[in-house]
Amino acid sequence: MTLATEAQSKTWTYVDGDWHEGNVAIVGPRSHSMWLGTSVFDGARWFENVSPDLDLHAARVNASAIALGLKPTMNPDEIVALTHDGLKKFDGETAVYIRPMYWAEHGGYMGVPADPASTRFCLCLYESPMISPSGFSVTVSPFRRPTIETMPTNAKAGCLYPNNGRAILEAKMRGFDNALVLDMLGNVAETGTSNIFLVKDGHVFTPAPNGTFLSGITRARIISLLGDYGFRTTEKALSVRDFLEADEIFSTGNHSKVVPVTRIEDRDLQPGPVGKKARELYWEWAHSTPA
Repeated sequence: MTLATEAQSKTWTYVDGDWHEGNVAIVGPRSHSMWLGTSVFDGARWFENVSPDLDLHAARVNASAIALGLKPTMNPDEIVALTHDGLKKFDGETAVYIRPMYWAEHGGYMGVPADPASTRFCLCLYESPMISPSGFSVTVSPFRRPTIETMPTNAKAGCLYPNNGRAILEAKMRGFDNALVLDMLGNVAETGTSNIFLVKDGHVFTPAPNGTFLSGITRARIISLLGDYGFRTTEKALSVRDFLEADEIFSTGNHSKVVPVTRIEDRDLQPGPVGKKARELYWEWAHSTPA
């Protein structure tokens, strides 16, 4: 029997060949991932009857597993098919977060890798409304993004996210919604939850991928859509000052796609035309793509 506790919203999880409702208990105190952090996940979205780039998210979770020394047990097409099966369990109105995951069940003691043969898979779907595109505030975090030499930044690994969490918690304690997180050289990497863009004199800029942050699927999609529309995006090292002096700032991420930044430190900003166009282009593209 698979045990489950109450989830924060309607939730269905596929594990060990079947679907289960609620927050399914699937990790034990001796599971390698429980105490040594050997887990990876990805996040896709279903909203308004579309699930854009679901295939890319399914492929990325497998790449993340390999980067962390795990052995993927599902191919991307199987993950996509399972997702469409699971989505039938929801009301077809509320947005759903799609989270495929792998984790290690067995391995050695501290410092000893997980046993790849013990890799397990689950697919968790749960109701999660899109946040309003009205915008959010950011401050500069005192915490930094690690490098590939110190952490598995080439994977969407669970062990990376407590660092993001403490950056957001510290920012909220100072009255902000989120944080700009810098890399170890002091350049802006991302926010605590998303990739970040700025616009200056009609030109779009975003931090260049340098191995310290996840270069997101939605980020790449927005760069492509803006390029097709006529906005060239330059990827380069960007300082805090660049953001403080920007004409507009917006973020991209799977959770709510494109959202403006409306305050950075003590400076208020209005949602700008480029960010608005990016969101509009994304919605047009998503609804023109087969679910």
